[in-house]
Amino acid sequence: MINELRTFIAVCRHGTFAAAGDRIGLTQSAVSSQIKRLEEALGFALFDRTGRSATLNAAGETTLARAEEICALYAKLGELPDDAANGGLLRIGAIASTQSTLVARALARLRNQLPLLRVHVSPGVSMRLMDDLDAGKIDAAVIIRPPFGILPDLTWQSLVHEPYVLIAPKKAAGKDWRALIQEQPFLRYDRASFGGRMVDRFLRREGIAVKDSIELDEIPGLIHMASKGLGVALVPLVEAHLPLPAGVRVLSLGELTFHREVGLLQRKPRASPPVVTQFAQCLREAAQ
Repeated sequence: MINELRTFIAVCRHGTFAAAGDRIGLTQSAVSSQIKRLEEALGFALFDRTGRSATLNAAGETTLARAEEICALYAKLGELPDDAANGGLLRIGAIASTQSTLVARALARLRNQLPLLRVHVSPGVSMRLMDDLDAGKIDAAVIIRPPFGILPDLTWQSLVHEPYVLIAPKKAAGKDWRALIQEQPFLRYDRASFGGRMVDRFLRREGIAVKDSIELDEIPGLIHMASKGLGVALVPLVEAHLPLPAGVRVLSLGELTFHREVGLLQRKPRASPPVVTQFAQCLREAAQ
């Protein structure tokens, strides 16, 4: 029944059966079937259905709060009974570019405070880590700020702002970034990623036409491709990727510079382990 409860929560958060299915990897009919099973098990309807729309009713609102509590408790079942005395378990997700820098510094601080704490770090892209947090698989996620709003039961803590720059091969002559980006083959930050969407919006906003060549969701890969003379790339200047290869140079976007915001996404305190608050403080200190 825990899967049905998670699906119910997803429908409430994302508004429709179809939107919930997209986020949790189910078809609309599968979502509908799970909700029907849940309603049959509970003995009452959770939604008022009119045509193709479904609106959460009073019983559904009461059930939602209880379902969130149950799923939060279920997520803690992996903690052994003596974990509290031994420091507990912290499950975090982190995008690759933060693991060896920001997250490593924060965990070093946290380990000094809680030497017996067990930590599990899950790698992944921001969207998947958001879904893992939503499903209760992790306690917090260090990710790129989502380009859409933060769900009401989650909180966001901003940590670093990474400026986007144009990475070009050293052999590509010229100091005008706008000319280079239109003349050279373009190495595109994958548009399916949060960071890649920022690049796409920037190009559209500025009316810049590029010669798409290679698309990749891997910033170090884009930088090294540029160093091999394969083209130019708009990427955030990330601590983990410094120093840059000798074969590239960096051009600032000047007053048009935009930033990738990296921060901590977590559930609100009532549904989050206390150790997450300590980890968040360590992250703030590490970001400074």
